[in-house]
Amino acid sequence: MLSALARQVRNLPALPQAVLEARQLLDSEDVAFEPLADAISHDSALAADLLRLANSSLYGLAGRVRTVRDAVSVLGLRNLDMLLTAAALRGALQPAGGCPFDALSHWRHGVATGLCAFHLAAERKQQRDAAFTAGLLHDLGRLAMACVAPGKMQELLSRQAAEDAPALGLEQHLWGTDHAGFGAIVAQHWHFGADIVEAIRHHHAPPERPVTPLVDIVHVADAMVHALDINALPAERVPAIHPLAWNRLALSDEACLRVFGQTEAGLEELCQALGL
Repeated sequence: MLSALARQVRNLPALPQAVLEARQLLDSEDVAFEPLADAISHDSALAADLLRLANSSLYGLAGRVRTVRDAVSVLGLRNLDMLLTAAALRGALQPAGGCPFDALSHWRHGVATGLCAFHLAAERKQQRDAAFTAGLLHDLGRLAMACVAPGKMQELLSRQAAEDAPALGLEQHLWGTDHAGFGAIVAQHWHFGADIVEAIRHHHAPPERPVTPLVDIVHVADAMVHALDINALPAERVPAIHPLAWNRLALSDEACLRVFGQTEAGLEELCQALGL
């Protein structure tokens, strides 16, 4: 079942041409802002997404970033590739009509987890933008499952509601993998970095020795956002936090309260910035 599902990745939409051109420029040795900004500007929706994101409270420059070139400068070349792809995936992955999968709630949870991961990374002096992208896409596999197998996703959601059963076990039964494992396959297909792939793969079960701090950050961020219940879901489950991951982050009570407050305070603005 897993191999059949993995083959379906080829049927997922291609990334927009503007993203492909920008990523090719980012791979070159001498990256200039002007041609990069020009490539992004060819896709007006993508350019608008980047401008909204650069003007969000994450970067403290609200209203001052007026051009795509300025947005490229603010977001940083190192992280622009991931942010471009994340914005493109949000527009490209749409479940088939009739599938009861709630894409809006999915993306709102992803944005909140990305925002929480961003602030957790700041507390631990890790890469904030990579943490944001990994948090945003941690449930990518669940959305991809709804896109490539809407019938099975409908069955999963029906059984989950009827049996009050955790999604992970039902996913394993129906697909031979869970959304974390499939999300890692999809992330590799779109050439995300190994740290993003590993954070997606292990966001429910961090290993004893994770290869990147993003694993612990996204794992804890996901649980914190479930506790906030930002979508007000009647059957919201708060996953347990792995004690090793919690100990490795070593967050003080003050830091936890600060991250909770920052996540709640910035969520609606960031959702608007990303067109949600």
